[in-house]
Amino acid sequence: MTTYRSFSMYRFSKNLSQWIVNITLMLVSFIFLLPLIVVISASLSDEKALTTQGYSLLPQQFSLAAYEYIFMGPERLVRAYSVTIFVTITGTLLGLLIMSMLAYSLSRQEFKFRKPFSFILIFTMLFSGGLVPTYLLITQVLHLKDNILVLILPYLVIPWFVFILRSFFAGLPQELIEVARVDGASEWRIFFQLVLPLSTPALATVGLFLILVYWNDWWLSLLYINDPNLFPLQYLLYSIMRNAEFLTSNNSTSMLIGVELPTQTLRMAMVVIAMGPIAIAFVALQKYFIRGALIGSLKG
Repeated sequence: MTTYRSFSMYRFSKNLSQWIVNITLMLVSFIFLLPLIVVISASLSDEKALTTQGYSLLPQQFSLAAYEYIFMGPERLVRAYSVTIFVTITGTLLGLLIMSMLAYSLSRQEFKFRKPFSFILIFTMLFSGGLVPTYLLITQVLHLKDNILVLILPYLVIPWFVFILRSFFAGLPQELIEVARVDGASEWRIFFQLVLPLSTPALATVGLFLILVYWNDWWLSLLYINDPNLFPLQYLLYSIMRNAEFLTSNNSTSMLIGVELPTQTLRMAMVVIAMGPIAIAFVALQKYFIRGALIGSLKG
């Protein structure tokens, strides 16, 4: 009887501790979600009510004015989305392919140019070419101005991501690679059929980072894109916000068009519109993210 009572008390205390942990994590998760809820609420609020009453978890006088202003030209928004999606998918796939091949080469001890290439990567992390030489190279030498490739090529090789992949590849079981070589497999077959399938966490983590880089980029389009048909989403939203601020600061122009522009709620609506696909990508890759994010810190 005493043993059964002790076992019951043990189960009760264990279940209670699990409940406490679960409730605590739920509260922490809700706290992390608060900024997102506030942003969505602000985007659905009236501009004057938001200015006078401030931000809250619920919309202040529900209004879709910010979204209506953004969707005044739906065709340009759809076009910007298509450009960004194409650039993000193409750049991420090509970047993963190129950086993984480079990282695998640098992880092999028998590769005689391993140290020179590693030095070049480290050097580019410490020193850049500068804005003016880079601009002249892209516009005058490569002639990529107003070319969609200019939104893809600069981020195909990011040194920090290469070192993350190299660290993971170096930690793979060398016995498997040696057995594959003994069986007559070529380096290409080893890489594509053995190394890459074993490196899913690292590839998913770097892929997610690359998606964020391409999706959130507006700087390249600001420098090199003048054609409105090639504007990515972030630069289009930036242009919309800049135009709204200009019209708001110019009272005569605002009176002429007869519209009060929702500048504060417009910023929040832009965040909501831009973050949707990224949230979906993170949910799809989250099971690999935590494991892969620790690669660089756990392996030399």
